Amino acid sequence: MSTGEVPQRSDAQRNRQRILEVALAELPRAADVPLSTIAKKAGVGQATFYRNFPDRDALVLEVHRQEIQQLVDSADALLRTQAPDDALRARMDGLARYATAKAGLADALRQASAATGGAAKPGHPLLLAAIERLIDANHEAGTIRLGVTADDFVLAIAGIWQIAPQGDWQPRAARLIDLVTRGLRAGAPGRE
Repeated sequence: MSTGEVPQRSDAQRNRQRILEVALAELPRAADVPLSTIAKKAGVGQATFYRNFPDRDALVLEVHRQEIQQLVDSADALLRTQAPDDALRARMDGLARYATAKAGLADALRQASAATGGAAKPGHPLLLAAIERLIDANHEAGTIRLGVTADDFVLAIAGIWQIAPQGDWQPRAARLIDLVTRGLRAGAPGRE
């Protein structure tokens, strides 16, 4: 919180969080879900809703920001609790689940980004920094080939975002992740 900002009352914080939870459930189903539907399901009035989120774009961008923050926080937790290569694999599995579960949210996010002038992907630098920490830990442990960057990693797993989220997507995602994992490990100093 910046200087001069008044802290939100606890009930206002709860209202905001309920709105975000409902939006996270509803937006992936339909990017154009009426905001009044989200407000009603969250149990708040229109004024409360718009006091927190003046428009759809503000809501979508905040939902996305929170999702990215959770991915960033979980990457740090993985490094504290698992070996670097296991943490990296778990991050790939998490990104696959995120990509398929949020397919509908991607449409809403594209619309919000376009409406805000095509600003850079919100949260992208934070996510890249978290991936970079995972990559660095693996370089230090010698569990992946030298020279791999966070950008390389993101490009290598980008195929996950092409898998249709309907049906049985898990085996295809697991196969792609296995291929990427083997490629990252090939030539790793600690594996020779």
